[in-house]
Amino acid sequence: MHALHASRTTNGSPKEAYYRSGPKSLSINGRSGRIWRVILTGSPNVVQSHHSLIFTLDDVVERRAQGSVAALFDVDNTLLPGEASEVRFFRFLWRRGLVGWGELSRSVAWLARHVPPFSLHSLRERKVYLTGKCPADIESYARDFCQAEMIGKLSAQGRARLDAHRQAGHQLILVTGAPDFLIVPLAEFLDVPTVFAAKPEQRDSIYTGALIPPLPYGRGKCELILAHAQGMRLDLAGSYAYGDSPGDRDILELVGYPLVVNPIRGMARTAQRLGWPITTWE
Repeated sequence: MHALHASRTTNGSPKEAYYRSGPKSLSINGRSGRIWRVILTGSPNVVQSHHSLIFTLDDVVERRAQGSVAALFDVDNTLLPGEASEVRFFRFLWRRGLVGWGELSRSVAWLARHVPPFSLHSLRERKVYLTGKCPADIESYARDFCQAEMIGKLSAQGRARLDAHRQAGHQLILVTGAPDFLIVPLAEFLDVPTVFAAKPEQRDSIYTGALIPPLPYGRGKCELILAHAQGMRLDLAGSYAYGDSPGDRDILELVGYPLVVNPIRGMARTAQRLGWPITTWE
């Protein structure tokens, strides 16, 4: 049976509800895959009440016995509302002359050759615009882009939720199909210690355009989190996940507390069918 728990602030207005999924039976053996994990900085394990994340001493003892609680955050259109960060970054590079009509035409040609034609998923699997580029140059531009166009557009509600989980002592994880060179500087700013992001392949210190599998999207996200959960003894049934699209459905199904944020591409219907709560972060 599913349960939805809501609480109220001191002025009587409702807080964002937390949803508790029904019981799950999860196997995490034999699904390690290849992991791209970036460990950045540590954070104190402080357990205290904050907003709706309220735990009794018995809850804390039980969670420690079962394993650590994690909070899994998608980035594009979840923590960072609106257009995908990589699309914004392409325009950023265009304005600076690092990409142009050649990269654009090759990307369109790549889209047209795949089935279904012009499905954007093929561009998730191959970064045509990076082919032949120097990683040091891209990473430098990415840090400038993060400072100029990502940090200021972060969702206030998303940052508040990150802080609530941090104060509760939960393991914070960003899991996104966006490239690592965009997500690592963002994670550093947010003080999130663990990142799963797309890892562009390099050969002779040049990007090939390919990605190192698995891609953190859809089932790839699920494989990475299951392997990480096994290694870190995460209590997925007591953990939280936030995502906006069908590419996040697998990790939302993994946890006890899923929340669909800014749903797109039919995700609102999926959430309603599965009984998951929906919210808007701006």
